[in-house]
Amino acid sequence: MTNSEGNYAAKPMPVPFDKVSSVMDKETYDWHSTKHYAGYVAKRNEIEKELGSVDRSKANVNYSAFRALKLEETWNGNGQLLHEVYWDTMGGNGKPDDKLEVVKRIKEDFGSIDAWKADFIATGKSGRGWVVFSLDILTDGKTRNLMYDVHNQGGIVGSMPLIAADVFEHAYYHKFGPDRPAYLQALVDNIDWNKVEARYKKAKR
Repeated sequence: MTNSEGNYAAKPMPVPFDKVSSVMDKETYDWHSTKHYAGYVAKRNEIEKELGSVDRSKANVNYSAFRALKLEETWNGNGQLLHEVYWDTMGGNGKPDDKLEVVKRIKEDFGSIDAWKADFIATGKSGRGWVVFSLDILTDGKTRNLMYDVHNQGGIVGSMPLIAADVFEHAYYHKFGPDRPAYLQALVDNIDWNKVEARYKKAKR
């Protein structure tokens, strides 16, 4: 990503397929990245360019080109960013080291790693779009599993995403069918906790 003038670039998958084959099949790995995610990036660029010249004097709550662009700005922007977080923390063995700061924080906030996992999976089973493990940097510094029912609906302002799981059906149906809990368990078991730790420390800074 570069700036707010429609010059964002789709990133390549940060992990090779063999590191995430327990979570998705090869076709999903390819399609999700090169078609689905890349589409959000392309539309974000298109929207930001159009925002540069749209007639703001006609802005209206019932309908206006400006309103339509502002709605889709957050849909596509979050679609891009949540996917990048989603894949960035995959590729591990799912076993958190007790010495990690983020693990200590989880134990303070949830009581145990197992309790966090249960809450994460339950949140993922309840939402239509995303479950996002986040650090609240504006109010109490706690970690929470937040439900984004769609890309731009849900979450808490000021919460930095540390782990994200796409629970829209395209993310898991090709491998797991309707068994979303099995997909979420496979994803939790594939987390690279060192990457989560890096995101946690960066968010705290």
